[in-house]
Amino acid sequence: MLTLFHHPICPHSRFVRLVLEEYGWTAKLVEERVWERRTEFLMLNPAGTTPVLVEEGALAVPGAGVIAEYLDEARGATVTERRLLPAEQGARVEVRRLMSWFNDKFFGEVSGPLVTERVYKRHMPAAAGGGAPDTETLRAAKSNIKYHLAYIGWLVRKRDWLAGDNLTYADLGDVPWDKDETAKSWYARIKSRPSFRGLLAEALPGLAPSKTYADLDF
Repeated sequence: MLTLFHHPICPHSRFVRLVLEEYGWTAKLVEERVWERRTEFLMLNPAGTTPVLVEEGALAVPGAGVIAEYLDEARGATVTERRLLPAEQGARVEVRRLMSWFNDKFFGEVSGPLVTERVYKRHMPAAAGGGAPDTETLRAAKSNIKYHLAYIGWLVRKRDWLAGDNLTYADLGDVPWDKDETAKSWYARIKSRPSFRGLLAEALPGLAPSKTYADLDF
């Protein structure tokens, strides 16, 4: 049995949830508020970050990229043509490169700051950095969005999917959209996949989604 320690709005957690849904693998979801620094959770992942995947009889697997690699190594051969990490070495490098782009660079410059300032700080105690959002951080993150979207749009104009001809891990990063029409059209394709339904149906108290969030046409 799989158990995923996650937060509903954590981009890395949402990436792993989409991966699991694409593969049709069910996991028990345990919401983790990382700012609470639970001892039991820190024993699973001393870094204190989500997501963490636990498979019965195996070690805890922390981090979106590590989880993606683990699932491919442990179960990838069973899904054949639906495998999200290609078999060919060059294609695997490109998928890993783009997965790192979203999970590291995009997260550091856009989605991480937005989630922290808009959501996490509402619930964090002042001693842990909670409080009102930092407007300069939000402004910088919003400014960075357009450069990332332009790059995504450029990739999609050259390929069917971000890393090539097929859906891969690279396509499952969590991104806000409004500046590039090509990237926007690609995201509409992603959002229309059955794996996305669970995320679209979720709502957090006090946090209203955008008007187009659940609109499959955008």
